Amino acid sequence: MGTMYTFPVPLREYSISVLIPAYNEEDSIRGTIEAVLASDYPLEEIIVINDGSRDRTGDIVKEMMKKYKKIKLLEKQNSGKAASLNEGIKIAKGELIAVVDSDSFPAQDAIGKMVGHFNSPEVGGVTASVLVRNREKFIEKLQAMEYSAIAWTRKLLEYVEGIWVTPGPLALYRKEIIQKIGYFDVGNLTEDIEIAWRLIHHGYKIRMSVPARVTSIVPTRWKIWSKQRIRWNVGGMQTLLKYKKDVFKRGLGFFVIPFFSISLFLGLFGLGVFAYLLVRNLYHKFYVIQYSAAAGVNPLVLPDYYLTPTVLNVFGVALFLLGFYFTLFAFSQMKEHEFIRRKNILTLLFYLVFYLTFYPFLLIISMYKISTGKLGWGTK
Repeated sequence: MGTMYTFPVPLREYSISVLIPAYNEEDSIRGTIEAVLASDYPLEEIIVINDGSRDRTGDIVKEMMKKYKKIKLLEKQNSGKAASLNEGIKIAKGELIAVVDSDSFPAQDAIGKMVGHFNSPEVGGVTASVLVRNREKFIEKLQAMEYSAIAWTRKLLEYVEGIWVTPGPLALYRKEIIQKIGYFDVGNLTEDIEIAWRLIHHGYKIRMSVPARVTSIVPTRWKIWSKQRIRWNVGGMQTLLKYKKDVFKRGLGFFVIPFFSISLFLGLFGLGVFAYLLVRNLYHKFYVIQYSAAAGVNPLVLPDYYLTPTVLNVFGVALFLLGFYFTLFAFSQMKEHEFIRRKNILTLLFYLVFYLTFYPFLLIISMYKISTGKLGWGTK
């Protein structure tokens, strides 16, 4: 398999069709297409699927088509990303399908560092290192740290055949396999999670090419960020419910389903423990203050501030230190050295202590949405 930074050299040249689904992306579509055109791997065609945009997305693509013959435009009514990809696949000429989000920018050598994995006929999909393009605002820096850690973790998951998503910013698929297993699921909010599970379900493998890099524009406001993460959670739960019968079977049942399920459980369990301790402490303080006031005693005495080690305290500190080391090591492996510098230490601590703890709360909202059927598209 090689090391994390190597990649297999393709044994032959593959014809590749790049699909770029777009909905109201006039601010980024030109840059995305230009990044794809700059690829050092020869491309058969670039198909932009305009999913009923109401801005200048289609006009910009038509303007670029005059200069670049490889660009094609497929206009359609708005029906979602999965449906757009399916329409694009039906007219694509390439042997391999590259999916690129319309706000993402593959590095010049990214595709070339991915195709070699298809030397093995068992490989149905290949993903890349998705990193953050906009890193100025505090919320953007937090996501940049998160994406970097996720990219490294995804490579580790490859070693146990546990890659459970082929993210939209850049992924390569073998066209005949996608057609064989029934295209992308238009009913799932996260088609890139569902298609990865379906590939594994049908016995195909997914590979991760760390040297292949793509940058993507991330949410710049907390409201948009939370909608995006809730959509990811809901789509993941939809996928889990769809493939729940695979739990004891080879493939998904070996690692992906247990890993995904345990992750959900730990998130809920951690939130439950936090809520229990919070309520218990508030209950205790309320009665201490109430009885102290009745007895004429000052409740704010020094012993209240003593730190008494408990199993949960020790376990929590151990987990934090382990997570801290894991994250720093991930940054170093991904060559994101800027996150390790002293000026970013407060951002890193906020990321570890607060940012990641938001997820269990979003998970509760996601479970409510999927249980009530109030899904909604939100943001990508």
